[in-house]
Amino acid sequence: MRKSDRYKAVLEWFRTNVPVAETELKYDNPYQLLMAVILSAQCTDKRVNMISPALFAAFPTPEVMAASSVDEVYEYVKTVSYPNSKAKHLVGMAQMLMSDFGGEVPDNLDDLVKLPGVGRKTANVVQAVIFKKPTMAVDTHVFRVSHRIGLVDDKCTTPLSVEKELTKHIPAADIPTAHHWLILHGRYTCMARKPRCAKCGLQIYCKYFAQHPLGTEN
Repeated sequence: MRKSDRYKAVLEWFRTNVPVAETELKYDNPYQLLMAVILSAQCTDKRVNMISPALFAAFPTPEVMAASSVDEVYEYVKTVSYPNSKAKHLVGMAQMLMSDFGGEVPDNLDDLVKLPGVGRKTANVVQAVIFKKPTMAVDTHVFRVSHRIGLVDDKCTTPLSVEKELTKHIPAADIPTAHHWLILHGRYTCMARKPRCAKCGLQIYCKYFAQHPLGTEN
């Protein structure tokens, strides 16, 4: 199957079978999403959603967060991974929002990655989810699923190379949703250790399934 045909078929399958795909992080505004995405690094969305209501209530605005101490914030995030670093990032992020961006979450990559705790992946999530920009955040799920299906080849060895290949072939209007399609597929079907190939609707388009038709989880 040609790559262009595979992209067309895979995207059409997702459009038909997963018409609604959104982040599983809970938030009410751009500031809350930014905090949640920072906290979600190497941590599950489920865990972040467990602690975020109290965090959001205690630090409802960047101004309040910026005036708080790292120790205060730590008490709310101590059950996520790397809580010391993330508490520092949250306070530093809020302080920069206040000092450089008028308390508003910026809408572009260059400004977002200036914020403590925000890398390219986090910035792309915020741009896609909040500002509906055609940016592709490549986490471990997107990286794995893209290679397994055959949307990218073995030459794409870094998240950035995968991002560039996916955004090259996926229509701009689909990119914000495609990010969630690939994440959710990786989280619930195409898992790292035991992919549920027998239950996957993408079998006929998938390079991995063509090479491993037996021995996958039913």
